[in-house]
Amino acid sequence: MNIQFISKTNLFSIQRKLTPYLFLLPALILLSLTVFWPALQAFYLSFTTYQDIGEPPKWIGLANFLKLWKDAVFWKTLENTFLYLVGVVPILVMTPLILAILVNQKLRGMNWFRTAYYTPVVISMVVAGIAWKWLYAENGLLNQIFKTLGIFPEGIPWLTSPDKILGIVPISLASVMAVTIWKGLGYYMVIYLAGLQSIPGDIYEAAAIDGSDNIRKHLDITIPLMQPYLALVAVISAISATKVFEEVYIMTGGGPLNSSKTIVYYLYEQAFINLEFSYACTIGLVLFLIILGLSVLRLLINQQDSNNLGV
Repeated sequence: MNIQFISKTNLFSIQRKLTPYLFLLPALILLSLTVFWPALQAFYLSFTTYQDIGEPPKWIGLANFLKLWKDAVFWKTLENTFLYLVGVVPILVMTPLILAILVNQKLRGMNWFRTAYYTPVVISMVVAGIAWKWLYAENGLLNQIFKTLGIFPEGIPWLTSPDKILGIVPISLASVMAVTIWKGLGYYMVIYLAGLQSIPGDIYEAAAIDGSDNIRKHLDITIPLMQPYLALVAVISAISATKVFEEVYIMTGGGPLNSSKTIVYYLYEQAFINLEFSYACTIGLVLFLIILGLSVLRLLINQQDSNNLGV
């Protein structure tokens, strides 16, 4: 009797442990078919080449990686991606925080401002890219304004010039970066807004008594308490900037002279224009390693924040 009771108890305990995994099993199967298996195939293809479409790939070892190492266009796209990362992320980390502080004020009509700032987030990137391409056109609104003011009588070749601003960032790449920033401000502002509303008002009242008020209170209280959110936004925006594609595809097509071509666009170009599938998989593997590094960084930051909070 005792043996039977113990066996039933063990069986019930095993069922309780397996139940969560059974619920996760359908999602795991779906992810395996749509994510994990294609990723393994892409990893294998990066070590192969296609002689002719329709024939099985031929194993060539590290030849694609050696080709990638000598590919000047790849290094150019990697440089552009790094410039994109450096140019976009700091602005998307700090500017939305300022906006969140502004719209967190209890003022009349503030909900309208929140809606206005968030509107670009819900607009399709295709629509936004086409609209900004019109604004950037030779006879577009921006150049018309500059010509009217007499600042740049001949206009600015926003999307058609490989010339660099201060010798660092190409004009075409900077123009695309501006669209990414414009579209991401509202999204990250909402993340910060959630963090700001979790800060008790008593802390600010106590700080005001100690003489920390106005801008100083944000330096003494808001920024230190918002560090987990700042780190989160930094990593998310960095991953998004690394994977940027739609803006480049719609507005510049990677030109002129590869000045706005990013690593994801180069991957697309190799795979679907040049039909170099194996070489594109090699580029994708490098991109995967970069994003993996950023993701690990995010996990380490989250773990550090949890340790600091004593969780």
